Amino acid sequence: MKLKRRALLTGLLRATAKLPLPLAHAVGAGFGWLLWRIPGNPVRTIAERNLALCFPEVPCHERDALLCWNLQETGKLLCELGPLWLWSGERVLKLVRDSVAGEAMLAEAVRQKTGAILLTPHLGSWEMAGLYYSSRHPLTILYRPSRLGLDAMSRQGRGRLGGKVVATDPSGVRALLAALRDGEVLGILPDQDPGPEGGVFAPFFGIPASTMTLVSRLALKTKVPVFLTWAERLPRGQGFRLHLRALPEVTAARSLEQSAAALNGGVEAAVRSLPAQYLWAYKRFKTRPPNAPELLY
Repeated sequence: MKLKRRALLTGLLRATAKLPLPLAHAVGAGFGWLLWRIPGNPVRTIAERNLALCFPEVPCHERDALLCWNLQETGKLLCELGPLWLWSGERVLKLVRDSVAGEAMLAEAVRQKTGAILLTPHLGSWEMAGLYYSSRHPLTILYRPSRLGLDAMSRQGRGRLGGKVVATDPSGVRALLAALRDGEVLGILPDQDPGPEGGVFAPFFGIPASTMTLVSRLALKTKVPVFLTWAERLPRGQGFRLHLRALPEVTAARSLEQSAAALNGGVEAAVRSLPAQYLWAYKRFKTRPPNAPELLY
């Protein structure tokens, strides 16, 4: 079963890689619209629940419109993986529109070999962001092994423009520390749920969310600059616009808990600027504080 699923997904990725980006995004948007129209499917259910938790002040009809838009963006996310992983590097990089405001700060950290942490939350196209920065700076990318059997393809796709891809295990953490010592950049997805043992609880949209401590521990120990970046998906397959913000409060915090809260605050501000392109179909609040009621997805 796993081999058949992997073969099917690989075939789909290769098929979408044959499409121009506007058509791939149109196919993805259509798939997302179907997910919105079919009640009870898990993708819609999770996204709908998260939007209700994070935007309780928004009227129901407006949240439903946001849900529809978000599921279409999620469909685009799936259908752009093939092009981003399998197109030539030159073709992929041409999808980036405009210069990246604030990139000079990251480049200066690289030039001075102080090291830096680059956070890429599940907002917009984090695959595009990773490929862009790895083509320009020495980047070590931390990733969680896939349950879909696509590890080999994803590692190759993410690392082919110069990035070094390491897994979330002890050897991967050692590789991160070595990269920081060498003054390089770390690429980390900061908004995954690490589970009850792997994080601290910090507010995210006013809700206690289990938050990874790796970023904060590294920042507080080494005092390296922390940046947040995301690749905004432009309409009609026109490409991507990258955003970059410094998060000095993550490094300047006085405690691990304050640093984690600053991290979540930075991610939340970015999500509020582009809510339709966040991965609301992820169970971000699955892990709950002790004695807190379970959030039903």
